[in-house]
Amino acid sequence: MKYDLIIIGAGPAGYIAAIRAGQVGLKTALIEKKNVGGMCLNWGCIPTKAIIESAKMFGKVINAAEFGIDGIDKNHLKFNWDRSKKRALKIVKKLTSGVEFLLKKNDVDIIIGEAVIHDSHSVSVDNRNIETENIIIATGSYPNEIIANVDQIQIIQLEKLFDLPELPRNIVVYGKGPVAVEMVQFLHMIEKNVSLVTPDENILPGADAYLSEYVIKMFQSLDIPVVYSETIDKCSDGLLYVGDNMLQCDKVLNCSLRNAIIPKSDADLVKDEAGFVYTDESLQTSQKGIFAIGDVNGRSYLAHVASAQGIWVVNNIKGVKSHFDIKNYPLNIYTYPEIAQIGKTEQDLIDDGVDYKLSTFPLSANGKALTEGHSDGLIRMLSDKKYGQVLGVQIIADHATDLIAEASAYMQIEGTVYDIAQTVHAHPTVSEIFMEAGFEAIDKAIHK
Repeated sequence: MKYDLIIIGAGPAGYIAAIRAGQVGLKTALIEKKNVGGMCLNWGCIPTKAIIESAKMFGKVINAAEFGIDGIDKNHLKFNWDRSKKRALKIVKKLTSGVEFLLKKNDVDIIIGEAVIHDSHSVSVDNRNIETENIIIATGSYPNEIIANVDQIQIIQLEKLFDLPELPRNIVVYGKGPVAVEMVQFLHMIEKNVSLVTPDENILPGADAYLSEYVIKMFQSLDIPVVYSETIDKCSDGLLYVGDNMLQCDKVLNCSLRNAIIPKSDADLVKDEAGFVYTDESLQTSQKGIFAIGDVNGRSYLAHVASAQGIWVVNNIKGVKSHFDIKNYPLNIYTYPEIAQIGKTEQDLIDDGVDYKLSTFPLSANGKALTEGHSDGLIRMLSDKKYGQVLGVQIIADHATDLIAEASAYMQIEGTVYDIAQTVHAHPTVSEIFMEAGFEAIDKAIHK
C-alpha cells in the first residue's frame, strides 16, 4: 500500500498533522510504537496539569476561611494522591480516546509498532514495508539522564510518576524549564518537603529574565531551597549531597531538559550541535521529502508549537504557503499564579537595537483579581516606540495561560498599543489589565 504521507510519532505534533492531512485529502498513515497522544497526553502536559489543579483546590480549601467559609478543620485535611491520579488518568483516557476517534474519522490509518526509515519514500514497521510520497518525523523528546552517583532506583522519571502508589515525603527535583518549576511548586502545595537542583540561574530558558527572577523570588518566599549545580555528588542515608549542600531526599524527580528521540533511519539525517534533527526554514530535513516537527527538531519544546508546525508542514505539502514565526507562539508555565509570555523579550529587543517602551500594570489594582483573591502578578507589555506595535507580552496572573491568547491575537494582526487601549474590556475582568497596559504605553494607565 502506498500513502501520500507517513507520520512517525503520535504526540501533539504527529496526531494533529495526521488529522489535518486527512482533512485535506492526503492518504495518511500514523505510526506510533507506544501510546497515541504521546508524552503530552499520556504523562506530560495533561495529567500533570490535572494534578496541579488538584493541588490548587487543596490550597483553596485550606484557606477557605478567608472567603467566609467556616467549619473546615485543617487538621483533618489531607491531599489524596491516589484519587488525584485517578482523576488525571480519567481525563487522559477521555482525551486519547477522542484523538483516536478523530484520526479514524479523517481516514488516518494508525499503525502500532516501531518505524524504520529506509529512504524518502520508504518506511518499514515490523518488517512490513510501506511506500509514501512524504514522511514527517514527529517522535518528540525525552528527559536527559541524571549523571550522578545516585542509584537509579532513587530516581523518578516523570513518565513513571503516575505509577507511584504514594509520593515520598522528601523529594528533590532536578532540572530547569517549565516542567521543573511546575513540579517543584506542585509538591510544595501538597505539603511535601521539596528542593530544586538546577544546572544554572537561567531557570526558564527562553523566558524573559524578569520571569525567571520572579520564580526564584517566589521559591525563596516559600522557603524552597534552590541549588545551582550541573552535577549531584551522591545520595545516601536520606540526604542528597550537591557541593557544600545537603538536601533531605528520599527520591529525585528528573525534570531535565530533553534529548531528541530520533527514529532508526538508513537515510542520513543531519543533526545539529545539540543532537536534534536539523531542519531548514520549511522544516524539511537534510533528506528531501522528509520533514521533522515538534521537539525532535529542537526549535521548541512546547506542545502547541509542535501542533502548529504539523499543520503548517501539511499545508505546505498541499501547496498552501505561509510564514511561520515561532516567536508568535506563547510560552505557558502552569505555576500558581500562572506565567505566560509571547513575542520578544526585553533582552531580544536590546540585542536587536529596537527602541522600545515597557508598560506595566499590577493585578493589585484590578478589581476582579482582588475579588478572587489572586492579586499577585502583573502584565508587562513591550512595544515599538515609533509606531506602537506590540512586540512582546508577559503576564503573571491566576489565568495567565488563557489571558495570553489576547496578546497572541493582537500580535497576529500586528496590533498596536492604540488598538489595545481602544478595545473595550468587560468590567470587572482580569483582562482589563490589557487596556490599562495599552493606556500606560500611550500616556498613563487609568487606574495607576
